[in-house]
Amino acid sequence: MTTETLPTSTSTTSTHTAATSGILPGLTLSAFRIVVSFLFTCHGLQGFGLFGGIDGAGTGVPFGMWPGWYAGVIELVAGAFVLFGVGTRAAAVLCSGTMAYAYFTVHQSLALLPLQNMGEPAALYSWIFLLIAVLGPGSLTVATILHRR
Repeated sequence: MTTETLPTSTSTTSTHTAATSGILPGLTLSAFRIVVSFLFTCHGLQGFGLFGGIDGAGTGVPFGMWPGWYAGVIELVAGAFVLFGVGTRAAAVLCSGTMAYAYFTVHQSLALLPLQNMGEPAALYSWIFLLIAVLGPGSLTVATILHRR
């Protein structure tokens, strides 16, 4: 009976690429965060009459009206925080909660499914911002840019 010895190696070989070293995922997450929060911030500005307003004719939500005016403020301010990567996780949780509230108080009462109650944007934004809150802002934020200088 013969015994065969397998060669052993004391050194390990690792291949680092942009995708595995963290550069590409960090930039991808940053790009995702920037695009989503830019769109969300624009959505908040609609509540104040910009980009066609809430009715397509430039109408904004009346000052102080609950919950629409406050939702617009949260969408604008918290969306900008997420956009620039400042306090991203907390701001993203606030954005997620705002959209969950909008879905369950406005859309859910109209029909069961998001396709039926026009709640797809609210549901998507809620889950997307929850994902950003969990994963973080990525590698490209205002703080990292200022830190590099």
